[in-house]
Amino acid sequence: MEKSSKNKVFKAIGCMSGTAMDGIDIALIETDGYEYIRPIGFISESHDSAFREKLRSCLNKTSRDSLTETIEKEFTLRHIPLIKKLMCNLNVSSQDIDIIGFHGQTIHHNPNEKITIQLGDGQLLSQEIGVPVSYDFRQADIQSGGQGAPLLPIYHKALSVNAGIDLPTAIVNIGGVGNITWIDYDGMIAFDTGPGNAMIDDWVKSQTDNLYDEGGKYAANGTIDKDIVKQFTSSDYFLKKYPKSLDRNDFHESSVDGMTLENGAATLTEMTIQSIALAISQCPTPPKSIYISGGGRHNSTIISRLSDAIGITVKPSDTLGWNGDSLEAEGFAYMAVRRVLNEPISFPTTTGCPSPMVGGIIAKPIHKIEAA
Repeated sequence: MEKSSKNKVFKAIGCMSGTAMDGIDIALIETDGYEYIRPIGFISESHDSAFREKLRSCLNKTSRDSLTETIEKEFTLRHIPLIKKLMCNLNVSSQDIDIIGFHGQTIHHNPNEKITIQLGDGQLLSQEIGVPVSYDFRQADIQSGGQGAPLLPIYHKALSVNAGIDLPTAIVNIGGVGNITWIDYDGMIAFDTGPGNAMIDDWVKSQTDNLYDEGGKYAANGTIDKDIVKQFTSSDYFLKKYPKSLDRNDFHESSVDGMTLENGAATLTEMTIQSIALAISQCPTPPKSIYISGGGRHNSTIISRLSDAIGITVKPSDTLGWNGDSLEAEGFAYMAVRRVLNEPISFPTTTGCPSPMVGGIIAKPIHKIEAA
């Protein structure tokens, strides 16, 4: 990632708020939008519980209304002090930044109906920071007939080339929803694997004062309900060919209501593990290595059980020198640069779009004209 580039190098900020709805991640990178990538800095802030509930109240809304517009503005404004803090920490100004990639908060995703909604006002963010902002990355792809997700594969591929990984390899991101990128010398495929952390987090929050199963400790002490897991893995989703994608709530009918905290956590964790194992079995050829990014890589129960389930030792992406917490934010900084370059971010083998697609809208700050 330190090698030089013959192309123009951009300084780009990426902003990510994932389906787990746990907070905001901001990353600054240098990149030419191709193979040169140099992460510079990262900052993250958790949402307070009151605002997290506001975001959750927007879930599954198929259009914006006065409530979502109010929350969208608050959500956008919450990015501003965090971006400014990161720039201050790194001693850079808005004049040093070429572009911001702003993912927003997904509240509804249904590619079958060509609907994907991410809260986030790119124009407001651009105006407040004074930097062009690329946002609404998924819309062009989904309107073309693609799944609109996952979008990180092009970044995963660039990182893997830089790391010199022996291919084929698989990068599995475990956020609220899980997704996989399989990369070989002559191509890549990607799709959502199934639930990631979202169902586990929701269960733990409903039973305790904790936001998630730290380290997988509850799951490690529970008994898996194999019948529920078997019913879950018989879902038509796992029989579908890729590319395919999910909304965070697509599997919430897989209920563990009435179980103990530990047994429910163990059962939901096994669902995540088995869905990833099924995804790996769908890869064109078995990967030689598997790396886990996202919050799920901190769950040692997932890591150990997944290694047993697939017969390959899976490793956190950090073992490659990548920051698994900042990877998605970095990815949207990278995609923002590709938007400036009019280079595609989604492909027929990653989202099912009919041809490689450029994604994102660019908003620019509107300079006020002083009165004479």
